[in-house]
Amino acid sequence: MYNHRQIEKKWQNFWKKNKTYQTKENSKAKNFYVLDMFPYPSGEGLHVGHVEGYTASDIFSRFLRMKGFNILHPMGWDAFGLPAENYAIKKKIHPSLVVKKNVANFKKQLDSIGFSYDWSREINTTDPEYYRWTQWIFLKLFENDLAYEAKIPVNWCPSCKTVLANEEAEKGECERCHTKVVRQELKQWMLKITAYADRLLSDLKNLDWPEKVKLMQENWIGKSSGAEVKFEVKNRGLFISVYTTRIDTIFSSTFLILAPEHDLLNELKSDIKNWPEVNRYIKKAKNKPDLERTNLKKEKTGIELKGIKVINPATGAEMPVWISDFVLPNYGTGAVFADAHDERDFIMAKKYKIPLKVSIKPKDEKLWAEVKKLKTCYDGDGILINSGQFDGLTSQEARPKIIFWLKEKKLAKEMTNYKLRDWIFSRQRYWGEPIPIIKCPTCGNQAVPEKDLPIKLPFVKSYEPTGEPESPLAGIKKWVEVKCPKCGGHAKRETNTMPQWAGSCWYYLRFIDPKNKLHLVSEKKEKIWSPVTLYIGGVEHAVLHLLYARFWHKFLFDIKVVSKPEPFTKLKNQGLILGPDGEKMSKSRGNIVNPDNIVKEFSADSLRLYEMFIGPFEDSKPWDEKGVIGIWRFLSRIHNFALAVRSSKSSKSKKQPSEKIEKLLHQTVKKVTEDIENFKFNTAISAMMIFFNEAEKEGMSKNECQIFIKILAPFAPHLTEEVWKILGGRRSVHLEKWPLFDASKIKENTFSLVVQINGKLRDSIEVKTGIISEEAEKIALQSKKVQTALKNQPVKRTVFIPNRLINLVV
Repeated sequence: MYNHRQIEKKWQNFWKKNKTYQTKENSKAKNFYVLDMFPYPSGEGLHVGHVEGYTASDIFSRFLRMKGFNILHPMGWDAFGLPAENYAIKKKIHPSLVVKKNVANFKKQLDSIGFSYDWSREINTTDPEYYRWTQWIFLKLFENDLAYEAKIPVNWCPSCKTVLANEEAEKGECERCHTKVVRQELKQWMLKITAYADRLLSDLKNLDWPEKVKLMQENWIGKSSGAEVKFEVKNRGLFISVYTTRIDTIFSSTFLILAPEHDLLNELKSDIKNWPEVNRYIKKAKNKPDLERTNLKKEKTGIELKGIKVINPATGAEMPVWISDFVLPNYGTGAVFADAHDERDFIMAKKYKIPLKVSIKPKDEKLWAEVKKLKTCYDGDGILINSGQFDGLTSQEARPKIIFWLKEKKLAKEMTNYKLRDWIFSRQRYWGEPIPIIKCPTCGNQAVPEKDLPIKLPFVKSYEPTGEPESPLAGIKKWVEVKCPKCGGHAKRETNTMPQWAGSCWYYLRFIDPKNKLHLVSEKKEKIWSPVTLYIGGVEHAVLHLLYARFWHKFLFDIKVVSKPEPFTKLKNQGLILGPDGEKMSKSRGNIVNPDNIVKEFSADSLRLYEMFIGPFEDSKPWDEKGVIGIWRFLSRIHNFALAVRSSKSSKSKKQPSEKIEKLLHQTVKKVTEDIENFKFNTAISAMMIFFNEAEKEGMSKNECQIFIKILAPFAPHLTEEVWKILGGRRSVHLEKWPLFDASKIKENTFSLVVQINGKLRDSIEVKTGIISEEAEKIALQSKKVQTALKNQPVKRTVFIPNRLINLVV
């Protein structure tokens, strides 16, 4: 009887007692670092969707251990930030107590599934001994002018009562609570990620990552090459700089558009005849999030600056100036020249009856008939018309020539631009790492001396956000008021805290050396284990976590804390495990499946195998409990089969292996080995099922059964430990060597003999491997197709290629 509860508990205790999965220091074996994106420990605990990635990394880690690698496979907790704090507020419990309780539950759940983590390296981002080094990195960024304070328009979440980074408000909503964000101008701490934009982009080519993730990062960084062109403001002696990637369309430009926040507006205020109307539009636009403003489906609005004209540097023509909220102040120069070859400009011009003209002719004549009548917008490359000396050139030919022409007039220059903006690093919440800065009215912002780290988060009863643009820490006078480290005068601590992403930017390094009190990580150990060889997690972290971590890592590389420029060599993304209804699992839908119930009723091994079996690792797939039952039955049969093999009287135990089972076993070993290496876990499991079904019918020897148990071991670690012992194993099956397949035993016994007559294909016949020329000729002449083609002609000679073809020459 397969008593999975008893078996699984027994072997979990065995692994813990014997420290089976503890990473060996100074091992002579080749090192391999397998890492999961560590979770934030929510109050709801794990659901089966979380388990998928952890199971894959566990299978891969166990497989590599059996292949002789020294594995680092740790786990920890990303426990600072809004999720834990919002949950604490809801439950009226202090966040530290919430985190402690949730971590205990998560760890219990992970252990119950049999993951082979090295728990001696466990870390928690809320541990002062951990976040002292997060603060230390911030200080190094500050010392290198990469952390600075600036008053900027920010995304404010009215529900969470804190500032959000642009990446956290990608759809104009708070990513946590989905409340629509509003714009406010606040003084914030910023990290200069833009200083690393080129390296973050160019180094993507060196990474073994999914192309989808690399493309997402490329698009977010948004590098473009173009020109900065000067448009003179008529009668003012001022110039408006415009960034463009399409200077080939400048001859068709008929108006200029400024962002409502453009600095020049105040300077032109006295000349703008409709200033009250313009000012109302400016105030309304400032409250809209960037993504709402740039949404292509959004209705285009704008206001003309009456009394203001600019000169087109290419044509010398006067042009009106407008403002529109789809132009952002922080992209390019905050100004665009508008023409008939941009969809947004085209729609706006049509709406406000602004004249348009075309300067790019598409190759498609039917399309051109519509474009030249201004019935449709053409925004692609083409042939220049109405463009003076550049007529007849292609867009690609014209761009550098127009830039050079305007450069000679001192009206243009080449320019590279990025969509990426500096990282807003302040949060007006309690539950986060204190920013190690002291604000002195005399000396300004001063770094906390390193000897005073960590700056611990004070334990307070009242930690709810105030609703004001400051952290609840601002009200703790005893904690806030300090002496300036430079002049010794009265000063105050920075009361904003770091975002949740801070602790997860470098945690993979702390796993390498978690107990080090003198350094973030020792130089020797970092060189041994860094970078992470395989990183596994969801594609939803493509921009936020992965981009931030790469930025911090490159900075640490520059200050010689790490030895390689990238943190994660290879990345794998798992697909979603959908609810039984085919929808994404969520509390609101009520379709979350708790793994605890599955483990209890059907075993952890059944859960693991089912999650890997239901479809390709990277695809989304729905949960179906019937499939778990099928897996449980499969494992039960293996357990019972092993008991039978142990009995020499059983017909299932064969002392002499059959040729059929031996061949199939070696084919299965080869298939499972290759599939694990390529993350094709579903087909590996399918191959093992096919083999076992045949083995049940044919029987197999004890040795064959042991080989099969070894390749099943990474998938079903508890059952295979038990069966390995039943079959006489003396140590853990997970410490055994991975079996090798014998290539000679998986060769096919037959091949398809190609039969030709005078070089022309006449038949293909299945024959035994190794036949000689005379046998092949005899078989070929018996073919009806060959006889018909020969027409009784005698064969003069034959050309025979062993195990491939025979050519009959007549």
